[in-house]
Amino acid sequence: MKINWLSVAASMLLVTVIGSVVLVFEFYTDDVYFKTRNFNYFLVFTLWFLFVLNYFVLEFLFNYYSKNQIRRITNILPEDIIHDYDSDLSFKELGEKMHEMNQKNAEIDMMKEMENYRKEYIGNISHELKTPLFSMQGYIETLRDGGVEDLSIRDKYLQRIDSSVERLLNIVKDLDMINRYESGQIDLKYSVFDINLLVQEIFDLLEMEGEKHAMTMQLQTTQPQLFVSADKQRISQVLINLISNSIKYANREEAQIIVSTREGTKSIHISVEDNGMGIKPENLPRIFERFFRVESSRSRKEGGSGLGLAIVKHILEAHQQTIAVESTYLSGTKFKFKLTKSTPRIKKINGISNGNSVPGKAQNL
Repeated sequence: MKINWLSVAASMLLVTVIGSVVLVFEFYTDDVYFKTRNFNYFLVFTLWFLFVLNYFVLEFLFNYYSKNQIRRITNILPEDIIHDYDSDLSFKELGEKMHEMNQKNAEIDMMKEMENYRKEYIGNISHELKTPLFSMQGYIETLRDGGVEDLSIRDKYLQRIDSSVERLLNIVKDLDMINRYESGQIDLKYSVFDINLLVQEIFDLLEMEGEKHAMTMQLQTTQPQLFVSADKQRISQVLINLISNSIKYANREEAQIIVSTREGTKSIHISVEDNGMGIKPENLPRIFERFFRVESSRSRKEGGSGLGLAIVKHILEAHQQTIAVESTYLSGTKFKFKLTKSTPRIKKINGISNGNSVPGKAQNL
């Protein structure tokens, strides 16, 4: 016989209350009978009998009402979850059935979500590939139809074909990089370097692109030098992708990008902020997906692969870090991430101690 401890507790509570009332009555009464040993024996026997009787009554009521509730619940559940031979289920067994049903529903929802993602992904990649391919096909057909005889047309179309080929190669390289990150096939080459100096180098690299969009780039830092331990080449790619994105979406006069670096307890905090067009709230959760674009027409005109932020996310995850984004539509966007703080390696040359980096300066372009 399985003991239901809830019924035991309820019965014990009832018996305790009755016994307490009788003892209080016995203490205050003047009747000698209620103070005899025989009465006490009778009281103990009566309380024990009430405890047993109350236990079985409660068990009967619990079982009766629980079966009614279970029957009502099973009537609304799908037949593939509750079968005819499951008519005497307990609440525990019903809970297991419900858990099984929730798991199946979750698996179905996940499969539907993956199928939708697969369709969207295939549609995006086919669009990205066919755009430059169709352009190349058109240019080649024009050249074959006699355009090759005109040197100005030939040179212009060959240049456009070259640009389309380069775009295709960039898409393929970015896809290959993401797949290698996801499969863990890329080993990071950690080194200690000055993140401020790296930001300055990237500003120099993107100077012409920034001037073309009338973009001002500035570094704000708490110290002239801040050293991190990371893969310098990969972090350089992160910063290039974030800053290039900000330049492309400048879309206003007096556009600016501010890269901020500050020292934390164990990390260096880095942010890339712009005052561009910003991102709509409904798009924020998806901006790190492959090929997702916050403004597809403008991005495709600029010739990006749509994989930049996905690559940024994977590179930082490979460094055991995450990236966060804050954005107000039409006001600007801010990306934030951290890197492990480190100290420069000191080496001695002719008895003089030298660090491995030069101080970085704040710079406006």
